[in-house]
Amino acid sequence: MGTRFEGKTAIITGASRGIGFAIAERLVADGARVVITGRGQEALDEAVAALGGTAHALGVAGKADDAEHQAATVRQALASFGSIDFLVNNTGINPAYGPMIELDLGAARKVVEVNVLATLAWTQQVHAAWQKEHGGAVVNISSVSGVKPAPGIGIYGASKAMLISMTELLAVELGPDIRVNAVAPAVVKTKFATALYEGREAEVAEQYPLKRLGEPDDIGSVVSFLLSGESAWMTGQTLVVDGGLTLTGGVE
Repeated sequence: MGTRFEGKTAIITGASRGIGFAIAERLVADGARVVITGRGQEALDEAVAALGGTAHALGVAGKADDAEHQAATVRQALASFGSIDFLVNNTGINPAYGPMIELDLGAARKVVEVNVLATLAWTQQVHAAWQKEHGGAVVNISSVSGVKPAPGIGIYGASKAMLISMTELLAVELGPDIRVNAVAPAVVKTKFATALYEGREAEVAEQYPLKRLGEPDDIGSVVSFLLSGESAWMTGQTLVVDGGLTLTGGVE
């Protein structure tokens, strides 16, 4: 176990599996304690065990856009570990596929509520409870669909573009003591993204200059960098981690 984040604590939303879990795994490996959230307590308990148990991790179940869940997570993080030095806003949903012109507006509102407003709410909660007085760092997980148009997942991409804009604004507001950055992955091999590559992984990967899809660890390492002192002069930035996909013009 490394010492990069020794004595530091991170809240990571949506981290019982996939990218969120890989981020938690990397931060624990770098010496941090982590508080992870997700919808199901059983999955969180399994993740906590995989992260080395309650000395290293705490799982708090709830809906990402539920204010009571947000507040309870913050309280439990402080009670268990004594600080909230880092926040990683990873939770995201994409329940709607197809042309945006035909999009159900109820689904659109839910996407914005979870992907954007909940991210802001988590940041506000952590800021008020700890980071306003003590400083820290925030990383928001965006998407290459927030950088370039992605037909078929338009509202998801629009929400991720808004997240990038919000990252920039919060970086201006919260400096110098709090840094806010974002990561914009292309397709990463997780359950969430299965529909984008299942049954045709080789075909999809061929579009990428690096000729492979992303792995969750590819994102975990970048988030660790952005939270660390090695990126101390970076704020308001969105790092595109996409195997070169956006260089070719695609975002799928």
